[in-house]
Amino acid sequence: MAIATAAMEAGHTVIGTVRSEASREALAKTLPELRPVLCDVTDFDRIPDVVQQAEDEHGPVDVLINNAGYGHEGVLEESPLEEMRRQFDVNVFGAVAVAKAFLPRFRERRRGFIVNVTSMGGMITMPGIAYYCGSKFALQGISEVMRSEMAPFGVHVTTLCPGSFRTDWAGRSMVRTDRSIADYDSLFNPIREARQAVSGKQLGNPKKLAAAVLTLIGSDNPPPQLLLGSDALSHVTARIERMQQELTSWKAITVSTDG
Repeated sequence: MAIATAAMEAGHTVIGTVRSEASREALAKTLPELRPVLCDVTDFDRIPDVVQQAEDEHGPVDVLINNAGYGHEGVLEESPLEEMRRQFDVNVFGAVAVAKAFLPRFRERRRGFIVNVTSMGGMITMPGIAYYCGSKFALQGISEVMRSEMAPFGVHVTTLCPGSFRTDWAGRSMVRTDRSIADYDSLFNPIREARQAVSGKQLGNPKKLAAAVLTLIGSDNPPPQLLLGSDALSHVTARIERMQQELTSWKAITVSTDG
């Protein structure tokens, strides 16, 4: 709710989505100035109607913060495909369905800003979050294409790639697959324990993230992606450096296939 709160404090009208009537009532008490709307991002066919109703009741939307999603943690071999399907339904198909509902509106108005929230996990990987990273890599790639396709119409698209922030991502909202294969204990158990230990104590400040988002949407020249957090910058920079080394090391083989 940090982004919504900061936006309202800055004078913006904010429409927030919730999945249940109980959540809508609770949100109305917590943030009475916010306009709550019921929306399940996995109910793909209903999303265009939700967007239509929101604009009918509150006026044209200028900025979409596409933030629905959750984390899945589990060793790939141990994790059922059903959990991957659910992860992609929410993090990829749901996010894209919401964006697609706004694309014609923004295109016709020749303005608008879509902020697709991915993660540093959409640019780097680590053991134990294969489904999550896969979903964020997918949204990252789709967003880059979306940006190119919408640019001629004056519509901005940026992916927001946060590092570790003090949210519930690694807490109650994370889905965790039970452990079953001892071979992975030495690799994965310390990772899971460390993630649980720092949950709620991460370096990233949600209020500062919200301030950064307001700066982003006020920019006339926003970037294709915006990393947030020193950990995100460090991890992604290291990945780029490793990739450059790999490209250089294998250059002869890479170019040997031409002709």
